[in-house]
Amino acid sequence: MTLDQIETPAALIDRPRMMRNIERMQAHMDALGVAFRPHVKTSKCVHVARAQRDAGARGITVSTLKEAEQFFAAGFGDILYAVGMVASKLPRALALKQAGCDLKLIVDNLESAQAVAEFGGLHGETFEVWIEIDTDGHRSGVKPDEPRLIDIGRALNGNGARLGGVLTHAGSSYELNTPDALAALAEQERAGCVHAAERLRNAGLPCDVVSVGSTPTALAARHLEGVTEVRAGVYVFFDLVMRNVGVCDTTNLALSVLTTVIGHQADKGWAILDAGWMAMSRDRGTAKQTHDYGYGQPCTFDGSPLEGYTLTGANQEHGILANTGDPDTDIAAHLPVGTRLLILPNHACATGAQYPAYHARSGEDEIEVWNRFYGW
Repeated sequence: MTLDQIETPAALIDRPRMMRNIERMQAHMDALGVAFRPHVKTSKCVHVARAQRDAGARGITVSTLKEAEQFFAAGFGDILYAVGMVASKLPRALALKQAGCDLKLIVDNLESAQAVAEFGGLHGETFEVWIEIDTDGHRSGVKPDEPRLIDIGRALNGNGARLGGVLTHAGSSYELNTPDALAALAEQERAGCVHAAERLRNAGLPCDVVSVGSTPTALAARHLEGVTEVRAGVYVFFDLVMRNVGVCDTTNLALSVLTTVIGHQADKGWAILDAGWMAMSRDRGTAKQTHDYGYGQPCTFDGSPLEGYTLTGANQEHGILANTGDPDTDIAAHLPVGTRLLILPNHACATGAQYPAYHARSGEDEIEVWNRFYGW
C-alpha cells in the first residue's frame, strides 16, 4: 500500500517518530529509576502498546473498562483502570478479575471505596484499589492533607478490597510552557503524592505504589524520590498542544491526518479539504496557548509544515485551509484540487478517536493498517 492508495481522510502514524518518542520516554524513566506504565488511551492500539512494552514498560493504564477488556484479551494482564470506580461498573471489573486480569481500580471518595469493598466481599473477591490524589487542583482526587484520605484508606483495608497505593495526574501541566514551570509542577506532583502515601503509612495502612504522571511532568521531572511508577500517554504521538507546552517540537509529532484538497474559495484564499472536525475532532486546545493552530497544522508528506497556513475552520466533513496573514488569492495554483497533505492535530487522543484504524507508515511504500479500540 502507498499513500496514494489510502482513502482520505485517514489517520497516519509515522512509525520511526513514534519509536523515537517511546525510546525517549523509557530512557528517561530508566534514568530516574522508576517503572513506567503508559496510558494507552492515546492510541487504543495493540501494536502501539506492544511497542511500549517491548521498550520496557510495565503494565498499562486505561481510561475505559472496554479498553481493559480488549487489551486483556490481547495479552496485557497488568492493567490500571484510571477513572474513578462506581458501583454500577463493578460487575465488569469482577469479570475481568475472575478471568485472571491483574486489574487495579481507583477511588477518591468514601462512598465508592465502601461500595468496592462491599461488592468484593459479597463475591469472594479482593479488589486492589488505589486512591487518587489531587496535587494541582486540576480535576478529581483527594488533597494530600485531607482527613478523609485516611478514612478512605481504612475502608479499603479489609474484606473485599486491598489498598494498593496512591496516584495523581498533574493535568494542569498542559497550561504551562517553560522548563522551570514544568519542573516545579513535576516536583509538586511528586511531593504531594509521596506525602499522601506517607500519611497512609503513618496511619498503619499499606501503600506500596506511588504513581504519578502526565507527559509534561514525566519529561520535566528531575528526580522522583519516593515514587514507584510514572504514567503518561500522549508522548507516544505528541501533538500541537504538547509542542506549545514545550516538551517536543514539530519533528516529534507522530500522528497526522491525511487529507485531500477538494475545492477552493479563491476570493477568500481558502483551500477546501475533505478533513473537517469529524476527521480532526473539535478539540481547539491550542486556542488559549502561545500559538493557535486552529484545527491543525498542514504539512507536506515529509512532515514539513506549510509555513503561514493553518486549518482555520472546520465543518463536519469540510476543512478550511488558509494563510493566517494576507489571503492567498493564488491558493488554487499553490494547492490544486487533488493535492494531498498531512494535518498535525491539536490533541492526538481526540483525533485518533475519530478513526477505527491507523495507517502506520515506515516509509513511502511501507504502510500497515493497525486497528484501534473504541467505546466504553
